[in-house]
Amino acid sequence: MADHSDFIVYADESGDHGLTSIDPEFPVFALSFCVMKKSDYTGVIAPAMQNLKFRVWGHDAVVLHERDIRKSIGPFGLLMTDRKLRESFYDGLNGLIEAAPMTIFASVIDKTRLIKKYSDPWNPYEIAMHFCMERLHSMMLREGQEGRTVHVVFESRGAKEDRELELEFRRIAGNDGHWGYKRHDFSRFDFQPVFMSKAANSTGLQLADLTARPIALSHLKPGQPNRAFDIIEPKLGGLKCFP
Repeated sequence: MADHSDFIVYADESGDHGLTSIDPEFPVFALSFCVMKKSDYTGVIAPAMQNLKFRVWGHDAVVLHERDIRKSIGPFGLLMTDRKLRESFYDGLNGLIEAAPMTIFASVIDKTRLIKKYSDPWNPYEIAMHFCMERLHSMMLREGQEGRTVHVVFESRGAKEDRELELEFRRIAGNDGHWGYKRHDFSRFDFQPVFMSKAANSTGLQLADLTARPIALSHLKPGQPNRAFDIIEPKLGGLKCFP
């Protein structure tokens, strides 16, 4: 029987990791790892998310996507019809994230700087994931999780992209990566990727989705007010901006 970790990790990104056509309005790629104790996730975080949805929509079938919320798409159009409801939702969501007992490891890759600095750069997703995995490795050591299975849950992007991401993940987890100045022995843990459908109503994936863009914007537009990042920042166990 597998010895599962006390922790669960949910990962999501903001921006495109391609380097051939860089959007001048958003030339960064950000990856966010939200790490939670399973007891906190089941006892505190997931119930809080469901309670928020019940209060606003009367059911918990709504999936919180940062882009849909920002653009008032689908079920979030309702928020534009009632100011009190809208304020109640944002207050509730901000309070939920603020109170959630979780640690966030994130990496922001500036793609324009990357291609200027390196003639043959690594894929931004690979770089960002390696940075996040290094921080996760250090935390799992501190938490006494050595030898246990640690699941990292990603949102599925389709069969081809999932295969490529799994290959890179297992390369890092198997110590096949050659990145960074400090070597980490990832084999001290059984890191396992899990791919979940975009339509799945996963509280953890929704939280990861809500954190990635504000983190990207904190690097892209550091002088711009960023209330979401102000809430996220105290939970950051590590933020690597590269190069």
